[in-house]
Amino acid sequence: MSSLVKSVGTIGGLTMVSRVFGFVRDMLLARVLGAGLAADAFQLAFTLPNTFRRLFAEGAFSVAFIPMYSRALHGEGGEDAAAKFADDVLSVFLWVLLAFSAVMMIAMPGIVWILARDFQEVPGKFDFAVFLSRVTFPYLALVSLVAMLSGLLNARSRFAPGAFAPVLLNIVLIGGILTGRHLRGPGGDDRIVAEPLAIAVSVAGVVQLAYMWWAVRRAGLKLHWRLPRFTPEVKRLGMLILPATFGAGIYQVSQFVDTFFATSLPQGSLTLLKLADRLNQLPLGIVGIALGTAILPMLSRHIHSGDDSEAQRLQANAFEIATLLTLPAAVALGICAPAFVTAFFVGGKFTEADGLIMAQIVVALIAGLPAYVIVKILNPGFFAREDTKTPVWTALASLTVNVAINLYVVERYGIVGLAGATAVSASFNCLLLYTVLHRRGWFHFTAALAGKIGRQLIAVAAMAALLWYMMPLMEPYYGGSAFERIWSLLVLCAAGGTAFFVMAFVVGALDKDLLAMLTRRRTRT
Repeated sequence: MSSLVKSVGTIGGLTMVSRVFGFVRDMLLARVLGAGLAADAFQLAFTLPNTFRRLFAEGAFSVAFIPMYSRALHGEGGEDAAAKFADDVLSVFLWVLLAFSAVMMIAMPGIVWILARDFQEVPGKFDFAVFLSRVTFPYLALVSLVAMLSGLLNARSRFAPGAFAPVLLNIVLIGGILTGRHLRGPGGDDRIVAEPLAIAVSVAGVVQLAYMWWAVRRAGLKLHWRLPRFTPEVKRLGMLILPATFGAGIYQVSQFVDTFFATSLPQGSLTLLKLADRLNQLPLGIVGIALGTAILPMLSRHIHSGDDSEAQRLQANAFEIATLLTLPAAVALGICAPAFVTAFFVGGKFTEADGLIMAQIVVALIAGLPAYVIVKILNPGFFAREDTKTPVWTALASLTVNVAINLYVVERYGIVGLAGATAVSASFNCLLLYTVLHRRGWFHFTAALAGKIGRQLIAVAAMAALLWYMMPLMEPYYGGSAFERIWSLLVLCAAGGTAFFVMAFVVGALDKDLLAMLTRRRTRT
């Protein structure tokens, strides 16, 4: 477990740094733009390349590329075979990205119409959304190359550079917001802020690519540009990517579905949904993405060597770590959503009424947080075996459930119902994935694992009771001055965290190996 925890700690720690900068970015965005025309247009423009990034680059491409690259690296050919495979993939991948980006930018009016045709009801909103989307879309090609370079390093258990790259994105976007606010001045048009912010998205892609190229060269790896060659291995990669595009990205595909429904609701709904999802993404990014990234190359090595018992143990350990960190995060964020939303976002152009709706959206989204994270652990069980087809069918079933629920709840419950539908469909996808893994004998839920999660739930219940009691007492402070907001949230976090980990220790929810490793690290420090 120590190697998994160490890798997760590296990825999760740097992801936390990125999420902190992301929080600063979103706080500024909410206060500077609020939840109006310009904010909705930018959220749509940012959603397009960002969702395709998660779907293709960090989703389908990574889960198909890393096992194949890892197999070449640890096979008979070693470094030479791995280098040749990487060069062949790059020579094809680059031109595919350029062609796809060009087509999408030309077709952008139609794409925006499909996702947000109701924007046409607000004068100027649709055209502005198209313009911003064209400005931001080059980011996809740039960050897809970043994902490939990150995959080369991840296969060698060098996770830090890829985990740090998103920090650069948030830093550049913060600069874009501050630049736009300066150009707009007091009382100016919000679109003056959105334009430099959209430009900053593509600039961030350039910065990230330059950093990752430097990291790869520093690791002693060299990539060579050459004419495209569709070798058998490249063709196989393509055949794996196609189904994995859907199977690895149910959450991202759902983002497009949610965007479609959100843009049909009152103005500002899309912005409130995206900002609420940022809070949901905090534990998802730190725990889920870190575990999924760390487990895939390790699981691939165990499976290719025929060590099924180690593969089972690895996924069980990942499952335990995921629930240990995710269950308290989900419950705490669900109970304290009004405090977090008010303290972080309400102010400037972001009103208290906006904050009230956003808090309700957060609670609905958080209901599916454990499922979002566990899917990141279950999917590698298929991808490491180069089975990218099964997750397609589970994802398709879940997406169908999501759309069906949305058709019923959006009209009745608005944006909060939409968020709840996303949580339900993610939970359904999680259940389907585990069922298939269990029936094939690839992973099973043991009595020991169930016992550990049961003890975790006892600790979560103790924490929840304390936070439920404290929330009304702290209400006058998390909407007060900057100092009051900070210390009130710190008190809530400290009290909740202490209650959970003390009770977890008392009931034996903390894994002894994990505690021993943490003790050794503190001693060495």
